[in-house]
Amino acid sequence: MRIGELAALVGVSTRAVRHYHHQGLLPEPPRKPNGYRDYGLRDAVRLARVRRLTALGLGLDEVRDVLGDDTGAELREVLGELDEELRRQEEEIRTRRVRLAELLRQAEDGTLPESAPLSPELTGLFARAATSPAHASAIAAKDRDVLALLETSAPPGARESVVALAGSVASDEATAERAQHAYALLDALEDAASDDPRVPEAAHAVAACVPEETVAGMPAVAEGESPMAEPFAQALYAELAPAQAEAVRQAIALLTRRSTP
Repeated sequence: MRIGELAALVGVSTRAVRHYHHQGLLPEPPRKPNGYRDYGLRDAVRLARVRRLTALGLGLDEVRDVLGDDTGAELREVLGELDEELRRQEEEIRTRRVRLAELLRQAEDGTLPESAPLSPELTGLFARAATSPAHASAIAAKDRDVLALLETSAPPGARESVVALAGSVASDEATAERAQHAYALLDALEDAASDDPRVPEAAHAVAACVPEETVAGMPAVAEGESPMAEPFAQALYAELAPAQAEAVRQAIALLTRRSTP
């Protein structure tokens, strides 16, 4: 039979047959005097097996290994790996569906955060913060935006540390009061110049919100450098008024000195 007949018999396209020839999965029979290739039952059986293997989700390299192994050991190993990958995907899908269900519930009752979707930890943190007197603070809103950004862009370890720090601020009454005080001082600097005499007080208030255990875990930085990545720091300062940006810079300098043995 010709290539079109072979393809129709197995249920693939002639293009797929030619691709399998190119990949070495299906031997090419010699051409007859009329210029056409003549495929036989053996070719159809092998092509059907290729189709079954690819339908399971095996890549062409894996199919080639399976076809080249007469003992069946390669197939058992590949199927085991495929089964484990599917199990992982199923678990991931279940987790995502649970998260989507929660987001849908929040959307229906009007509690979905503006920056959603966020992690359950950050969503819960923002929900608790909404009941705080500091929630209406313009600086607090920027803080929430920064947290949402860091949760997406920071490395896993740093992301967990940032969320944990934010959670400790929200859950500890004394720390929450210090944060509220710092937000108020920063908000008051909205129209102030960078040399405003209130800047040092705001900087100390911001630094006081960071627990000692967090400061101790900060990476060491050289004198005059910032522990924040330069593009991120520039983008953050650009969002703040001059006096607010200067207060944050001074607060970072205070924290850096506190972290230095």
